[in-house]
Amino acid sequence: MNYNDFKFGFKIKQLRKNTKKCSIFCLLLVFSLLVFSGCGKEFDKTELSDLGGVYADNQEPIDFSVEVSGRLSEDPNDESLDVASIISEGNSGMANNKTLRWGIARKPDNKTPDADPGTPALIAKYGGLYLGDTNKKEIYLTFDEGYENGYTGKILDTLRDNNVKAVFFITGPYLKDHQELVRRMIEEGHEVGNHTINHPSLPEVDDKRLEEELVGLDRAFHEKFGKNMKYLRPPKGEYSERTLFISQNLGYRNLFWSFAYDDWYKDKIRGPEYAKDIVLRNLHNGEVMLLHAVSKDNADALDSIIKGAREKGYEFGDINNIK
Repeated sequence: MNYNDFKFGFKIKQLRKNTKKCSIFCLLLVFSLLVFSGCGKEFDKTELSDLGGVYADNQEPIDFSVEVSGRLSEDPNDESLDVASIISEGNSGMANNKTLRWGIARKPDNKTPDADPGTPALIAKYGGLYLGDTNKKEIYLTFDEGYENGYTGKILDTLRDNNVKAVFFITGPYLKDHQELVRRMIEEGHEVGNHTINHPSLPEVDDKRLEEELVGLDRAFHEKFGKNMKYLRPPKGEYSERTLFISQNLGYRNLFWSFAYDDWYKDKIRGPEYAKDIVLRNLHNGEVMLLHAVSKDNADALDSIIKGAREKGYEFGDINNIK
């Protein structure tokens, strides 16, 4: 079985030939395969328990206390990580698995932030993105959805009312518990991305677990909505050359960011003006903006953020148009 068979989930191959001549045994076999593959019309796919752990009843709580572990600084003197000096091919030819933490240093006057030295070249090598075309005043809006905190409906309302499309990165528990919100994301034209089933640091898991974390979530998403995920946001922004290599081979494009701030603490409410100010003063061409949907500040400020960005001449683009 190749990867495409695995990713699109238990597909039945070419069962259309000469069915009139099939024996009762063959007909029963076809019926059984259809039922167990989730193709039966009355079969509730949400009851499946073997889709990479997404619907497992014994799923352990996930720690979301740290959503971004790399730099989120506006201080140019903060120490950066020289990724170029870390990455090298091992004797076995396998990609380096040193844990890297995606970080950027924000800059004033709407200038493009600095990523850690060596990281743009590294993620580009494996087809990843963190920035769009810096010659265009376009912003690409993304939300991380580890869990639901009650604000996604309002966020979706605001995006709809302002005709803005975004990327929502979801986890396994989010898909399990909030399918109506995910359905709304899809129906309203947003992209749904892969944030893994259990939100682990990807360099810390072995190859098999890494594949299960990505493909298991994608397979369950496809079973429910008939679509597949194209983009991956590594939990906490932690990655390695190995995880970039494997995820690219599995068909995903790693999408990092050129702006984020510490907005994932649900008990740190600083008000919508704070969110609006920090976002608008850091606008830049080609920006991939990361906001966490658990933030009340973000939800309350989003309308003014969109309108404020447009007043400054920016527009919100489609992530699929970045080459």
